[in-house]
Amino acid sequence: MASHTATVEWHRGSQPFLDNRYSRAHVWTFDGGATVDASSSPHVVRAPFSEPANVDPEEAYVAALSSCHMLWFLSIAARRGWCVDCYRDEAVGRMARNENGRQWVSRVELRPRITFSGSRLPDPAEIESVHHEAHAECFLANSVRTEVIVCPPHAR
Repeated sequence: MASHTATVEWHRGSQPFLDNRYSRAHVWTFDGGATVDASSSPHVVRAPFSEPANVDPEEAYVAALSSCHMLWFLSIAARRGWCVDCYRDEAVGRMARNENGRQWVSRVELRPRITFSGSRLPDPAEIESVHHEAHAECFLANSVRTEVIVCPPHAR
């Protein structure tokens, strides 16, 4: 089986630390060389101790689930002979408190808008079927207890 790596790096520099007034900005570096500026969420740690312009772990989690689902959807659509021109998902992660009162991402709503072209176009039932199959195949959806749902366009 494959291994996937990421390096997460933070440096204190000259800022104080023990008073808990330090920057949470840090960098993620992935095995292919891509780097992402990251931080705690400003919903968790207020600015200037978080960097709102950076990606926070909760956003990354939602994006990763959305991306995994999309990649499976595209693969299945191609196998079925449907040409996808655009796939845009404005996914939303919902926070809640668990049975112990701790916050967690309890639900991720995928809200894909997909544009097809060509002579073979799927009907809504076929699109829904592909979403179900993509969800079943998504490695990340199979790895978490978060409820991951696809919201139909009319339910938004």
